[in-house]
Amino acid sequence: MLKKIPTSDVKLGMFLQGMEGSWLSHPFWKTKFVLTDPEDLKALKASGVPFCWIDASKGLDVAPPAAAQGAAPAAPEAPAVVQAAPRLELGTAPASMGEELERASQVMQRSKRAVMNLFGEARLGKAIDAEQCLPLVAEVASSVERNPSALISLARLKTKDDYTYMHSVAVCALMVSLSRQMGLDEAQTREAGLAGLLHDVGKMAMPLNVLNKPGALTDAEFAIMRDHPTRGHEMLKEGTSVPEAALDVALRHHEKMDGSGYPGKLAGEQISLLSRMGAVCDVYDAITSNRPYKSAWDPASSLARMAQWTGHFDPRVFQAFVKCVGIYPVGTLVKLQSGKLAVVLEQNATALTAPRVRAFYSTKSQMPIPTQVLDLSSPGATDRIIGREDPATWGFQKLDELWQTPAG
Repeated sequence: MLKKIPTSDVKLGMFLQGMEGSWLSHPFWKTKFVLTDPEDLKALKASGVPFCWIDASKGLDVAPPAAAQGAAPAAPEAPAVVQAAPRLELGTAPASMGEELERASQVMQRSKRAVMNLFGEARLGKAIDAEQCLPLVAEVASSVERNPSALISLARLKTKDDYTYMHSVAVCALMVSLSRQMGLDEAQTREAGLAGLLHDVGKMAMPLNVLNKPGALTDAEFAIMRDHPTRGHEMLKEGTSVPEAALDVALRHHEKMDGSGYPGKLAGEQISLLSRMGAVCDVYDAITSNRPYKSAWDPASSLARMAQWTGHFDPRVFQAFVKCVGIYPVGTLVKLQSGKLAVVLEQNATALTAPRVRAFYSTKSQMPIPTQVLDLSSPGATDRIIGREDPATWGFQKLDELWQTPAG
């Protein structure tokens, strides 16, 4: 029997079913347990969570009104089907790219450790508990809510050694951002983020010599790797609290709209919306990241190439994705009408072709120039982007340092 009660009324011996309020303020990695530790009770009451759900059939009930003179009456009983769910940080105050980069960096480090532990246990055969992943998804989602570009851009900078782990964090962030762009509700956005985090868990069942091979895979090795969606689906089915959406994305994120994908050769609407979203997010992060067998493509070139892959992606999903990351994503090298080269620092949500950039090089003098931050969408802007450039053509090796430096 579920009851919603003020957190101040929670006592030891109660079965904690769920908590309301800000998801990130929850003091526990999971809910649904009997509260027996006084330190846990103290942490809960200090957390700022306003209400809790208890299950009176599994633990202590609240005292009846007659036994608590002067106390406010207990909240009415909720239907047995109602269950509190962790909340995403919707409505979080926005932050500039510079403000969010430091926080996003800390989120990335915590996420890396958490995913390494999660995947390491999965490789050892331990069942995955999806509830333990929810605080991580919430932290990523909160950063994306404050500034969509910061964490997503940092996630591209993964090394070849930590690619498998950080790819999962990056796809989680991209799925959250894309969900919001497409107008999905809180529950769907949460499931999309969780699905992104877990979509590649099947790689933990792959031989390490194949997974981490520094060169191109042979046909036989590629056939082994193509089995990771099926293995991931099987692993998640053996886990606990894994939603159907996450199972589906793990199995279907390599399906293509024209039916040429794997493992089921599904086509069009046969592929769920979240799996179509997962396909776009998975590919974008993969091709913009350094991997054991290839160097990263720059973000804008990656989008341009993806747009040409007819039959691969859902056009509606892909168009929404471009709005998420920008026509010129953070880190893109662009040429301005003035002849200057600049790196994109931050998106302007209302003007995708006019981002904030840092100019640093003159193509006329073929020399570096004092760096200058330009908001190409401002009323007084006199410059504009005329095209994107390949950093390799110019021999630029440290563009990432330019966009990671706060604009002031």
